[in-house]
Amino acid sequence: MSQSASISVVGSEFDDFLFSRIGRDRNDTPLSVLSALARLGIDPWQEAAELARLPRETAIERLAFSIAALPDRASAHPEQGTIAARLIALLPHQASSEAPTGGTLAKEGDVNKFRAGIYMSVVLIAFTLVAQWVVVSRQPAPVGHVDATASSAAFPRTPSPGSGP
Repeated sequence: MSQSASISVVGSEFDDFLFSRIGRDRNDTPLSVLSALARLGIDPWQEAAELARLPRETAIERLAFSIAALPDRASAHPEQGTIAARLIALLPHQASSEAPTGGTLAKEGDVNKFRAGIYMSVVLIAFTLVAQWVVVSRQPAPVGHVDATASSAAFPRTPSPGSGP
């Protein structure tokens, strides 16, 4: 699969956002989010994914800052905040302002897979311990080892000749 094909498949959820117009540049050329981010040296699909994970207000501020940083921007888009708000609304699965930003939440399927893995590990460890116990308990006593109760019954102790009555 070529890189362009993988980009269109992988980043297709961001197409509405990336191909939306910001305005026009100084040469009156239409300027899309994709071309603006590329001019700034930012990977458009990666930036779209990061903006989609951010809380709405933070994403708007970040995109407005990027629009303002365009080197050949025209006066046609002085309202970076308004433009950014319109564009951010096109992103899928917008994060809420109250969403925790310290990490990602696990999906229920991932949690179930983790639990199944833990369960299987416990079962495997229990099986190994039982197998080891069975093997050890069925081994004969080592050669030269004499059971003290058996030897005293077969050969009663007799006092040594110089040991008293």
